[in-house]
Amino acid sequence: MKARDFFKERLTEAELRSLLGDTPPAEAFAWRSPRARAMGLDPASPPPPEELLRLMLQVPHLIRRPVIRLGDRTFFGFDRRALEDAIARMER
Repeated sequence: MKARDFFKERLTEAELRSLLGDTPPAEAFAWRSPRARAMGLDPASPPPPEELLRLMLQVPHLIRRPVIRLGDRTFFGFDRRALEDAIARMER
């Protein structure tokens, strides 16, 4: 297991794109973050994906946490059931 504080060691665009994979940036975006609210961002009318990506790179607080990489999948935010299912599949 490798831990990284991406507030201190920022993600590059390539790293964030790699973590996202096929996940739309809106699903990895921390919509309830006070910073997102202060920017007036609303999941009901989100900015384009490239703009969300740019914002997450500029303000890492806008990336849902924790970010957990298991095999080739990345989980943004804590979803116990999804993580347990992914671990069970890896153990088979």
